[in-house]
Amino acid sequence: MATLRRRGRGDGRGAGAGRVARRGLWGIARIVSLITAVVVGLIVIGILLTLFDANKDNQIVKWILDAGKFLVGPFKDVFKPDGAKTKVAVNWGLAAVIYALVGGLIARLLRR
Repeated sequence: MATLRRRGRGDGRGAGAGRVARRGLWGIARIVSLITAVVVGLIVIGILLTLFDANKDNQIVKWILDAGKFLVGPFKDVFKPDGAKTKVAVNWGLAAVIYALVGGLIARLLRR
């Protein structure tokens, strides 16, 4: 009994390995997207809490603002508009946009 071989594809083992590797990269891309969404979400919620004068003595508000300050650290005082709320909205907003763009780009590259 003769065995049939596919021409031009070798023995067929490479196709399965490529599929598994691609699926792994897609999983990593989903994790990157999730982390990006959480980071951007924390920053946006921090902006809203600041704009609406949330009670900074509340533990949840304090935690979100502290996490936001940590994440936005590199973007501190990029712009210096008048008013503390405007300063937070502009600088934290810039950080959220940059995190969203970079995270989206990394996830997109992993999906290729």
